[in-house]
Amino acid sequence: MFGFNKSSAPAFQNLTPAQFAEGLRQPGAVLVDVRRPDEFAAGHLPGAVNIEVTAPDFGQRVADLDKTKPTYVYCRSGARSANAAGQLTTAGFAQVSNLLGGVMDWPGQLTTK
Repeated sequence: MFGFNKSSAPAFQNLTPAQFAEGLRQPGAVLVDVRRPDEFAAGHLPGAVNIEVTAPDFGQRVADLDKTKPTYVYCRSGARSANAAGQLTTAGFAQVSNLLGGVMDWPGQLTTK
């Protein structure tokens, strides 16, 4: 009734850009950009796949990803990707990390390729 038994901590990790970059070096890490396709096309982290979190087929598209691999998500500021990270965790992904501050705080180069 009052939520005493509910955990308020997210089931995913929020990482600083430095922690996020270090995590991406893990073998098998999957990087997902959850922004709109036009945002992705304007510049994204190298190696990212674009799966828009607000698209109707988001759940279907992420179902094709390997739930056992470490999965790193980001967006523009970290809000949409926190939402996506929560959805991935609920869907059974074992290790999900969200980039705090999104690409706005990312110190590295973005690519359009």
